[in-house]
Amino acid sequence: MMPPKGRERCQSLRPDILSNLPHNVIDVILIHLPCKDAVGTSVLSKKWRYHWCRRTELTLDESLWKTREDLLNPTVRFREIIYQLLTLHEGPITKFTLDIVHLKRCPEIDNFIFFLRNHIQDLVLHLPFGMRYTLSSTLFTCLQLRHLNLRSCSIYHPYAFEGFDKLISLELCGVSTSSELLESLISHCPLLEQLVLSTSEDLDRIEINAPMLRLLSFTGDISSICLKNVPRLVEASLLGDIEQAESLDFAKVFESCSALEDLSLNFLNSEFVAEEGYKVPTRLPFNLNNVRRFDLPDILLVESYKLSYVLCLIRSFPYLEYLEMQVCDDDDSDTDEESTEDSLEPETLSDLTFNHLGEVQLGSFIGRKSEMQFIKHLLANSPVLERLVINRQFLDEEPLDTREEIFTEISNFLRASPKAEIVYKDLS
Repeated sequence: MMPPKGRERCQSLRPDILSNLPHNVIDVILIHLPCKDAVGTSVLSKKWRYHWCRRTELTLDESLWKTREDLLNPTVRFREIIYQLLTLHEGPITKFTLDIVHLKRCPEIDNFIFFLRNHIQDLVLHLPFGMRYTLSSTLFTCLQLRHLNLRSCSIYHPYAFEGFDKLISLELCGVSTSSELLESLISHCPLLEQLVLSTSEDLDRIEINAPMLRLLSFTGDISSICLKNVPRLVEASLLGDIEQAESLDFAKVFESCSALEDLSLNFLNSEFVAEEGYKVPTRLPFNLNNVRRFDLPDILLVESYKLSYVLCLIRSFPYLEYLEMQVCDDDDSDTDEESTEDSLEPETLSDLTFNHLGEVQLGSFIGRKSEMQFIKHLLANSPVLERLVINRQFLDEEPLDTREEIFTEISNFLRASPKAEIVYKDLS
């Protein structure tokens, strides 16, 4: 038998602790639980039964309806969940994530967006792959939006749309729309700070007019792009193809990028050629003095119009501190190997200096003559260089004597910086 003191202690713990928790404490608990677990708390007590219905943040994904023995069509179960939310939920929802990328078809969600429209601030809609669900114009009445993330859908804002006055982050991946409407949407978000665009469709020329923009990431094919009004842009990534040579005017692309610090560029079509008689400018008509990092994910180190554009930019980054280059193979080039290797002459690089460059990462290195010429010039014209990191992954496939010969040649190159260290790594 339990001693008297023990019985008294148990009696003192009898009140339902969970039921007596303050509402604000319950809210904090629920907001840190996955949506499915939050709904499950309704069985804890009468006080908890409908408390989840006041959650301001909801995430709906396949974990809500998918089980090992699930015999219902996921779309059917999803409709049931949406219906219950519309019926039971109380108060505003400020953050909502819908991730149904693996459904075979997209259920009707326009009514739910209508339900969210007055209070939603953070909206993520990742819709089924391979489909382009057309969102209704109700989306453009969600005027409290601060973050909007859309994937695999179509959007066409009404002509009466006056803008998202509070939006600071916009991400569109696999979203179908016209270049005109995309340009208009961006310009109607005056506080926009972060813009991510990834498209598989060919876009016409667009101008980015976003005076508060700090980060831009664009992936896709486009006829022309102009960063027209982005005075606060700090980080930009442009990956894809420019379709027409006459459209690639870097002076216009970067004319408003005075604050730019970090640039990643792979924006030269594989079939890129210039019109007869056209000559790439040696440098931009202005310097971008804030650029510190420059990343070239795919560059052929031969004297061509592609390389000329890259050198034009490097000459316009006088305070560059970090350079990363992923050298692509020239096996597919129509030019024979001998003439291609000989095309990077010393005079091509003669006026190229790196007075502030501290580190260089060189990827996919195999010891081509063009690569060796570039490294030689780099070491001789980088007075504060500390590290040259060479990815030796593909070089390791060469015979040992070939590798030793390349390493010896590089080690004998003149170095302007007494601190310059050459490091060979497998960065794969």
